[in-house]
Amino acid sequence: MKAAILFESLTGHTRTAGELIAANLQQVGWGITGVSPVRRPEMASIQDADMVIIGTWVHGLFVVGQGPFGLAAIAGLPALRGKLAATYCTFALNPAKTLDKLDRAVSQLGAEVIGGLALHRSKLNAHSEEFAARLTANVPARV
Repeated sequence: MKAAILFESLTGHTRTAGELIAANLQQVGWGITGVSPVRRPEMASIQDADMVIIGTWVHGLFVVGQGPFGLAAIAGLPALRGKLAATYCTFALNPAKTLDKLDRAVSQLGAEVIGGLALHRSKLNAHSEEFAARLTANVPARV
């Protein structure tokens, strides 16, 4: 399986999570075609990937009005028809329904979203490992 990872990061937590997810997936034999910001995606890496993993940080006031940051930028990504997709978000207090909103935005690009995970920013190593483990357990390997 080959994956492209796209992230929207403000403080670096979401970028770090994407890099950790990439490293964990590579350890189990996945190819990573690229890790890039949503606003400057590596188009060739998206095209070469079987799966696109998209992550953002939770925007909102503490525990009110949370949502994925950068939905307009995500909506501006190229069509993802025929691709699997997974999502993740990084948060400090409460992700609320951020993943549901992110899944809908990615689905509108034509991808088949298979789910995602909220990663607490103080537990990025463990949560990134869990995210990668869930992907490898639930996505059949392709050659």
